[in-house]
Amino acid sequence: MAVPLWFDGALQPGQAIALSPSDPALIYGATVFTTLRIYGGDLDHPATAWAAHCDRLHQAVAELPWAVPDWSRLRQGALALQTQVPPEHVILRITLFPDGRELLTTRPLPPELATLQRQGIRAWVAPVAYQRPLPQYKTGNYLPCWLALQAAKAQDAQEAILVNSAGEWLETSTGNLWGWAAGQWHTPPLATGILPGVLRSRLLTGLAQQGHTVVESPWDPALRQRFTHLAYSNSAVEIIPIQQVLLSPQSVDYNPDHEPLRALWQALQASPPEF
Repeated sequence: MAVPLWFDGALQPGQAIALSPSDPALIYGATVFTTLRIYGGDLDHPATAWAAHCDRLHQAVAELPWAVPDWSRLRQGALALQTQVPPEHVILRITLFPDGRELLTTRPLPPELATLQRQGIRAWVAPVAYQRPLPQYKTGNYLPCWLALQAAKAQDAQEAILVNSAGEWLETSTGNLWGWAAGQWHTPPLATGILPGVLRSRLLTGLAQQGHTVVESPWDPALRQRFTHLAYSNSAVEIIPIQQVLLSPQSVDYNPDHEPLRALWQALQASPPEF
C-alpha cells in the first residue's frame, strides 16, 4: 500500500502530486523545507523541536519574501499523516511553495543508523563547485549537495564535505560538522556560509549548559590538522562520527574512541548508542 502524503490542505492517498510544467518549484527548485524527526509520536516532544523547525520556515518565508502559508494547516497535515503512515515513518519533511502551498512527506530512519552511529562513516571532500546556493536557507535547489553525495558514494564514502573558495570545510551534504581538538569541540561559524541547523543549535545550547566551550571559527587546514575526532549532525540521524576523510593524495583517519562524542550525546540529552 502506498504511503500517503499531505499536499495543499488535503491528505493524498499516494506518492504523486500535480504540478504545472511552469511551476517555479519544478523549474527553479523554488521551495523551502525543513526535515524533523518525530520522537515518541509527539510533535510537541522537546526533542522533536517542532517550534524551532517552524521558526526556520517562518524566517525563510518572511525574508524571501513569499506568500504566507496557513501555518495551522501544516500542523493539521502532520497530525493527519501520523494516523495514516506506518509507525516507523518518523522523519517528516515540510516543504513550502512560493504561493503558500505546503507539502508534507514522511520516511523511515535509515535501517543501518545504529551501526553508523556506532562505527562511523567515511567522508569525501568535494570540490568547491559543490557549494550550496543561499546556504542560510534549506531551499529545494539542493542539486550541488545531491551531486556531491553521489560523487562521494562513487568513492565508497557515505557523505561529502563541502568547502569554500578558501579551502575551508563548511558542512556535509546533509548536516553540520563537529571537530574535537585539545579538549574542545569546534564547529564552523554561520558566517562562512553554512546552514543554521536546528540540531546544531540544540547541541550548542546543550554543550554550553554542560560547561563546554565550543569554538566557532573557520576550518582552515591548520585547524583541521589538530582534530582527533570528527562527526556530523542533523535532525534526522542525530550524531554520526566520521572515521575517515578521503583526501588527495592520502586519506586522514580519526580516532575511533567515542569518549569525546559522549559530550555531544549528553548535550542532545539522549542516550548514546552502545559504542
